[in-house]
Amino acid sequence: MMARIIDLELYNLVGDNVRKYRIKMGLSQQDLSERLEAYAIYICRGSICRIESYERTVTDFELKAFSEILEVPIDKLFA
Repeated sequence: MMARIIDLELYNLVGDNVRKYRIKMGLSQQDLSERLEAYAIYICRGSICRIESYERTVTDFELKAFSEILEVPIDKLFA
C-alpha cells in the first residue's frame, strides 16, 4: 500500500463553508461534533477547528454528514 502524500498548503476545500453554514445554523464547533456522532463520525471540537482552518483533510463520509447536518447540498460546501 502506498502512503498518502499531500503536498499542499490547504488540506481541504470546504473549511470556510463548513464554518459559514455552522454559524448560520447557530451551532458551535462542539454542537457540530456531537451531531456528527449520530452518523458514527467522531470528530472532536479541535478537529472541527482544524477543518475550518484548512489544517485537516475531510473524508467523503464526513463531507456527506456535514452536508446533511448543515442542510446544504455537498456542492455548496465547495462554492
